[in-house]
Amino acid sequence: MYLKYLSKALVDAGHEVDVISGQPYPHLDERVRLIKMPGMNLYENGLGSLRPHHLSSLTNIIEWTGKLTGSFSEPYCFGRRVVKYLKKHGRDYDVIHDNQCLSYGMLQLQKLGFPFVTTIHHPITSDLKIALKDAKNWYERLLIRRWHGFINMQREVARQLHHVVTVSECSRQDIAKAFGIQPSAISLVYCGIETNEFVPLADVKKIPQRLMATVSADQPLKGMSYLLDAMASLRPDYPNLELLVVGKTQPGGVTEQQLQRLGLVDAVRFVSGISTEEMVRYYNEAEVAVVPSVYEGFGLPAGEAMACGTALVSTNGGALPEVFGDAALQVPVRDSAALAAQIRRLLDDAELRKTLEQAGRERMETEFCWAKAAGEMEQFYRRVLKLGERNEAATELVADAAVSPREVLV
Repeated sequence: MYLKYLSKALVDAGHEVDVISGQPYPHLDERVRLIKMPGMNLYENGLGSLRPHHLSSLTNIIEWTGKLTGSFSEPYCFGRRVVKYLKKHGRDYDVIHDNQCLSYGMLQLQKLGFPFVTTIHHPITSDLKIALKDAKNWYERLLIRRWHGFINMQREVARQLHHVVTVSECSRQDIAKAFGIQPSAISLVYCGIETNEFVPLADVKKIPQRLMATVSADQPLKGMSYLLDAMASLRPDYPNLELLVVGKTQPGGVTEQQLQRLGLVDAVRFVSGISTEEMVRYYNEAEVAVVPSVYEGFGLPAGEAMACGTALVSTNGGALPEVFGDAALQVPVRDSAALAAQIRRLLDDAELRKTLEQAGRERMETEFCWAKAAGEMEQFYRRVLKLGERNEAATELVADAAVSPREVLV
């Protein structure tokens, strides 16, 4: 979503943008060129997809053996492929912007002298801590730690990058703490919401007692279990209460087991692979949108719901309060009772819903539209390019004066 809407907003501002991506490929504006950088896609194709021709590539071998041993080697391998491509084509670009790959290849591009920027949305150490907290046994914790082994690479790379930007003040502080970087070395450009697509629809009526959430259901980070517990406590008083979830469950996973245990199978519906137009309609049909996340580096679902004019109940996980401000009802993380109480409050108070619907839309239009975000990112790019010009001038002085670049720049 970040790639899609940032690239679109930059094109709207008059820039030419290419996106280099591995699988799954993003859906981009038609004016943005997608350069596909396919890997082996083993989490979709499985280890048995290895073929003799794959063995001609060291990167493929690294990716396959990584999956075999339970690691997530895609960021590292993607970085290798991108470096190979940009060594040939990178001089065509004024700026190269890494969207949290944070692989060793990104350091190589920086060392090659490309004007280089990295967005870190939030430190994956947060995901790891939450996943370990929810693990059932030592073996599951072992697998989780193994899969998250790439964090060591990300930490090492992040410390050496010259131009890092993040999407919220909360993320800036968390990244600084997790990766050992001074907060002042991390710039802030908030994400945006596509307020021309996520809009209130005058011809769509609210469905009474319809809740909506956009979550990856089986990821502990997203807090789905707490929302389901809240649903179960509300159902006796609201027998028609239903929840539409934009996301997937794993067959036989923890969410499906919880639905069975709570008797909510008929009250919760999951949809995935939908268009933006369908998403907008679903938001408009819901009386209340809910974000139950334990942590968010920004919180696009919160912003999208508000842009659609839907009253919001959200946790205070991570950066979410920065997004919703005073235009939503706030609850603590991991608190099903508080979620239920605030959902009840909105279901019972049409005037409060209307107030939050209007306040949410206004906040997204004025504070978080993508045009504003892209303008701030463009300014950041220009500062990076200007600094690069200064560094080149300093290098010329070094050659003439026989002093170190540090001394010249100081």
